[in-house]
Amino acid sequence: MNSQKIVVAMGLLLFGSGLAQAQTPSTAGTKFTNQGSIANTRHNLTQRAPAAGPNGTFMDLVRNDYGEVCVYCHTPHGADTNVKLPLWNRTTQATTYKTYNELKTSSLTQTVSQPGVNSLSCLSCHDGQTAVDSIINMPGSGRYNANQATATFAASQTFLNSWPGTGPKTGADHQALNSAGCLSCHGGVAIPGAPDFRIAAIGTDLTNDHPVGITFPTTNGPGTDFKTPTGTKGNATFFDSNSNGNMDTGDVRLYDAKVECASCHDPHGVPSGAAGSTFNLTFMRVANTNSAVCLTCHAK
Repeated sequence: MNSQKIVVAMGLLLFGSGLAQAQTPSTAGTKFTNQGSIANTRHNLTQRAPAAGPNGTFMDLVRNDYGEVCVYCHTPHGADTNVKLPLWNRTTQATTYKTYNELKTSSLTQTVSQPGVNSLSCLSCHDGQTAVDSIINMPGSGRYNANQATATFAASQTFLNSWPGTGPKTGADHQALNSAGCLSCHGGVAIPGAPDFRIAAIGTDLTNDHPVGITFPTTNGPGTDFKTPTGTKGNATFFDSNSNGNMDTGDVRLYDAKVECASCHDPHGVPSGAAGSTFNLTFMRVANTNSAVCLTCHAK
């Protein structure tokens, strides 16, 4: 289906349903509760939340509804063994990113490499190269395709169209987070009730984002510009926010001594307070009130 037709159809349907009075995309908030579970966040790509939550009807035009929240990233069987991620089920394309060091800023003193695996997991959706529903092992028997591990956007469409449940069945309608796909509705256009996702569409140019794949300074602590991690677990070091010796989900961490997307973000959501409290915004491990995220690592 042509993306422009989707935009028009969605606009008319939303208007007819009485949602035309909703906020504009730039100000519209999520209809998820952002409490308790990833199922109650935007990372629930089934888009079918509990009562009064998002309705998946419009999303059914552009992605498969697998009826499971976790399967869009993980699978108990047939996972990709080429990436060091837990039971990884998403397509991960080989991509060369434009990295922060290419700006040649005078303050950069550390080595920046291509994003590591704990960034590639996020970028497999947020770089806009891969359909949001592009997975290796779809639920049910006989729906596994090993080639999906690294399939291109075009090559994945036939397999994704074979899903017998709700979702597109023909053409190349399984959309990615880019201007031709998700952003045709979620890109600031006048679609009432459609949140603006442009800031989440990172692309392959990472020069305007905090560097990932960057080595954390080994010279740190008092008298330097960087604080010293206070805990270690496996190949990770972390800033133990509550001094309990555990790498909790709310602890900023380094992977192989590098900053990656998952250093500051947890895609499952982190409660802002006691159990059951609303998750931190944008899946942050630490709420950035008074620059708390920045000041976890930076001594300023």
